[in-house]
Amino acid sequence: MFGSLGLPELLILLAIVVLIFGVNKLPKLGKGLGEGIRNFKNSVRTEDKTATSENEEGAAKDANDA
Repeated sequence: MFGSLGLPELLILLAIVVLIFGVNKLPKLGKGLGEGIRNFKNSVRTEDKTATSENEEGAAKDANDA
């Protein structure tokens, strides 16, 4: 993802982020981003478990009908 970005480019991006958001809001921004990623992962896991259990129930029902 960051293969074409070197250290100078990343430092410039970091400086721009600090200028835009300020030093005091960076921890809050990081915390919010982390919570968002965590919630997304949990919802994907829950969706996978739900889909798997529905597929198993459908297969069991089809086996009983046959």
